[in-house]
Amino acid sequence: MQRAILIMFIAMSFIPAGDTAGKLLSSNLSVEPLFIAWSRFAVGALLILPFIKRDAWALLRDWRIWGRALILCCGISSIQVALSMAPIADVFAAFFIGPLISYALAAIFLKEPITWQRTALIGIGFLGVLIVVQPGADMNPGLIWAAVAGTCYGMFLTASRWLAHLGTPIAFTFTQLFIAALVLAPVGLVNVPVMTFNVSILTLGSALFSMLGNLLLLYAYSTAPATKLAPFVYFQLLAAVLLGWLVFDTWPALITWVGLLIVMGAGVLSARLKA
Repeated sequence: MQRAILIMFIAMSFIPAGDTAGKLLSSNLSVEPLFIAWSRFAVGALLILPFIKRDAWALLRDWRIWGRALILCCGISSIQVALSMAPIADVFAAFFIGPLISYALAAIFLKEPITWQRTALIGIGFLGVLIVVQPGADMNPGLIWAAVAGTCYGMFLTASRWLAHLGTPIAFTFTQLFIAALVLAPVGLVNVPVMTFNVSILTLGSALFSMLGNLLLLYAYSTAPATKLAPFVYFQLLAAVLLGWLVFDTWPALITWVGLLIVMGAGVLSARLKA
């Protein structure tokens, strides 16, 4: 469990780094969000291609693998749209409906063990997310896209646990990247920007960090139950806040820090439960 937590911490830092590069592309360089999503998948697939074995291609014959990849495709596309419309910390806060979805689906469909203590802590963590987001009538539309992305992400996490026995994490990573790149190719290729140095570097960085983060996430989920790892997905929120400050000079308000402490505290306490 300790090794799985360490892997999750690294993975949850890499994924917001990739999204930070994506937000720089859309907000600062006017690159279309759907191109960013497609390039992330396409470049990631090319980067990992030399390391895959024949079993990865065999997985493409399974409809469940395609369904899992399409869920991720929807999630990544949605979060890129969200990032073009709202601050990165706010986007990730709304996105964190994902762990709650994952926890519930794993308990219902995978029959993974749950306890009232862990259920309560997941609920407290989600309350922290609501404190950060502060939903209301004047909510930024980007946060709706972020919630859609989070819902897809929760489904993706559970599907990854469900299908983990079919192949290796690296094979799963390749299939999700390959399928999503194939599906998004029409809209991605139509919106290819002028590939300046900055655009090229940020496109590569977005794909590389995202690919490594999701690969490590799969390794973590192959070693521990989804119900126990779900709270640690909240590490992304802290990473997003720090990156938002360092890159975009946006520092959260005091109420946001209250929510963050609740989220992180609930995650740590959940990990310490034995059952």
